[in-house]
Amino acid sequence: MSYEPIWSGIIACYLFLAGLGGGAFITSAFIRWRHPEAVRMRVYGHIIAPVTVIIGLLLLMFDATAGLHNPLRFALLLSNFGSVMTWGVVFLGLFVIIAIIVAVLDLLHKHIPVALEIIGSVLGVCVAVYTGCLLGVCKTFPLWNNALLPILFLVSAVSTGMASVLVAAIIRHPEEFNRVGVLKKFHFCLPIVELVLIASLCFITYQDTSAAGAASVAQLLTGAYAVPFWVLLVIVGLVLPTALETRMLFFSSREFEESRKAHWISFASDAGVLIGGFVLRLLILLAALPITMVVPWV
Repeated sequence: MSYEPIWSGIIACYLFLAGLGGGAFITSAFIRWRHPEAVRMRVYGHIIAPVTVIIGLLLLMFDATAGLHNPLRFALLLSNFGSVMTWGVVFLGLFVIIAIIVAVLDLLHKHIPVALEIIGSVLGVCVAVYTGCLLGVCKTFPLWNNALLPILFLVSAVSTGMASVLVAAIIRHPEEFNRVGVLKKFHFCLPIVELVLIASLCFITYQDTSAAGAASVAQLLTGAYAVPFWVLLVIVGLVLPTALETRMLFFSSREFEESRKAHWISFASDAGVLIGGFVLRLLILLAALPITMVVPWV
């Protein structure tokens, strides 16, 4: 029996971009606190945050055809505050407003109130966690209905947000990239945490009492999605960035670390993180099977 996924590419882009936007804002707040001299990197994060979230929301609207034909459908989402989707709309709306205000202030070289930065960071966390909770409300999908999924999406969101800001710095302002050592070391830890969370998610889902849980994990590890899972997510998105950054941070001289060759190695590492972040969400959507499915073991 075949199963057609209810959500796929466009929704994966939305989940990825929303999380990345929240992570980019959090990164800018971290830079302001720990690396105040990296002014341009902070600005990049503040620009990336609202732009990516808005693009994600537009993609969501294009996917929800009924919503474009009947905009009232989106307005009705605000009528039920017992719904995760309603809270998601609230978090996304408030985050975009705060992120745009902060970006404009930063571009105009105006002072950004610390309270505004804190509120934006909290909303960024809420947006990232919401993308996992949105899937979790589908209780008939064991791979989605898991308490670890929002945590995994939050860690991935911060990781991809940091990667996007670091990539921008490598291209435009490598001198600032050289000064953010604490940020790079913190970013180095996140793919390792992701790998542990993904392994835990697969183990818990596989142990689910329904056959759908084990079948979903089997699709990822050995089935239809095994190649993108192992190659694009695990190797390109997690293992390779960890290996490259281990070399750069712990086994390279300061002179080499600040060279242009080292910058492009870091660029490859951060690009891998971005690829892995998108593939993670896409595979979570595609591999999930509902408990109502009767899945024969071959």
